[in-house]
Amino acid sequence: SDIMDLTRLAVDAGQFINRTVQLTEESLGQTDKTALDPGLEELLALADATKVWTEQIITQTEVLLQPNPGARLEDRLYEHLEWSAPPRPRAHELLGEEMVQAGLEVGSTTPYGTALMRCGGTQKQLGETERKFVQSVNIHFLTPLRSFTEGEYRAIQNERKMLVNKRLDLDIAKSRLMKAHQADREARNLNANPLEDDYLSQVSYMFSFLRIKWLKAEMELRICQSLFDRQAEITRRLLEGLSSSHISHMRSLTDFVDAQASYFAECQQHAEELQKHLARSVFDLIFKQITQMNAEEMNTAGRFLPASQKCPSWSRIQDAASTPVTLQLMSDDRRTFGGPTCIMPNESHRGENHPQL
Repeated sequence: SDIMDLTRLAVDAGQFINRTVQLTEESLGQTDKTALDPGLEELLALADATKVWTEQIITQTEVLLQPNPGARLEDRLYEHLEWSAPPRPRAHELLGEEMVQAGLEVGSTTPYGTALMRCGGTQKQLGETERKFVQSVNIHFLTPLRSFTEGEYRAIQNERKMLVNKRLDLDIAKSRLMKAHQADREARNLNANPLEDDYLSQVSYMFSFLRIKWLKAEMELRICQSLFDRQAEITRRLLEGLSSSHISHMRSLTDFVDAQASYFAECQQHAEELQKHLARSVFDLIFKQITQMNAEEMNTAGRFLPASQKCPSWSRIQDAASTPVTLQLMSDDRRTFGGPTCIMPNESHRGENHPQL
């Protein structure tokens, strides 16, 4: 067993040396190189392009999901060690928590404190929505792409490496056969012109021996050609599966876009609800301030007007200024305010000549 292992090791070492010499001579242009089928070359180039761009898409998607390079490095370390990464709060969640704490400090019963707490709650909802989006993209988009670069493409690379080795063995066999033919021609030339010296007969015998030895290269060439053709066909069949890989990538890309659409729609819904709530709160607060200012102005004007200039319904006007009023918009478009019209609670005094409020 040990002898067989040593023999096998010696054979492998010999093959490695021969292939290295052949590859070096090809690089220096000292020998010919067997070309692959053009269709096979195109498939290999397509596989390389698919792998390169898939890796770049994976990298940029990871940047999109986690812009912090330190956090990405930490996640890769946990993945390499096959450990579960601890949960990391999203940026929206951190902002939401700060807003809630600020609202509590300002005062949960004050308008600003209430707005901060409501906005903080919405930011937390956005963070949770983003977390679900990241999880969906990792499962339905990044995982299938990584399975290609780490699985299918590696299998293609292994078959390509074997194909290169078979091609080198084939070129080595061709080189040996060419040398055998050259030795046979030289031996025939010496035998065709015999001389009396015994030295020439010995040289002829030597070339005959070399011709017999190198003629084995013909059988070796046929074997190497068969192995090369077989490996080329295996590699071609594997590369023809790239179309299926591209279809799988398209499905994953569709899942990514669907996840994005759902994420943006849910974020828009949360943002619009918060926008409407804050707009109502700000409008109510401003209107309350305006009402208070009008009431104070009318109280001041009532104190300084002479009694002869005060209308009989002046007290009722003062009461109306401090009474909640109803706003009628001058335009149907809520975004264009033509100025609110105040309707007095007591409709019977419309015809009276009151001072302008």
